[in-house]
Amino acid sequence: MVISQFFKPFRQDESGVALTEALITFPIVMLMFATFIEFGYAMSQWNQTVKALQYGARLAAVSDPLTSDFDEVFPTEADDPLNNGDATPNDATITSTCGPDLENCSDELSRIVLGSDGACGTAGDPRPGVCDINWRIRPENLVVTYQRSGLGYWGRPEGPVLTMRLEARDVTLELLFLGPLLGLDEIAVPAHPVTITTEDLQTCSTC
Repeated sequence: MVISQFFKPFRQDESGVALTEALITFPIVMLMFATFIEFGYAMSQWNQTVKALQYGARLAAVSDPLTSDFDEVFPTEADDPLNNGDATPNDATITSTCGPDLENCSDELSRIVLGSDGACGTAGDPRPGVCDINWRIRPENLVVTYQRSGLGYWGRPEGPVLTMRLEARDVTLELLFLGPLLGLDEIAVPAHPVTITTEDLQTCSTC
């Protein structure tokens, strides 16, 4: 009975309830706030990757081939220099691929990714590369595939008309808060393949 009387004032005292509730809810509110920030930042990185690939595909379409076996897979020499050659066969199974892990890639891939100055994120580059738009994309992250489109002629003076697909691999999202906290820093950005029809496949000095 004496003990019950002793603890009765403590049971009736509510002076610390608000502080206790705040300590419980504060981490939850901060986690939700960080989630909103991370989601917006992740969407920004996603969009940045798509724009970089679109730019890279457009640049690659008017540049020298990015695959080292391109001339073997897609011969361009005509028997008669005055003749554009035979009609291109419509066989999409014949392809030439660069990557992953830089397999079958030419040195031209580095120019597409790094730009004319050979560095990422450098201001004032007259011909920027893919990594100037998204620094997370490196040459080893890209996969380039050329395949027959059925357009144009074999032996076309400036090269065959092909379909080229550019996609990113193993590019991960950077999550500032939830990454270290929840171990979500290894989420990969989808490949986002960009397909475009090549043009003259000849590097443009002003592109």
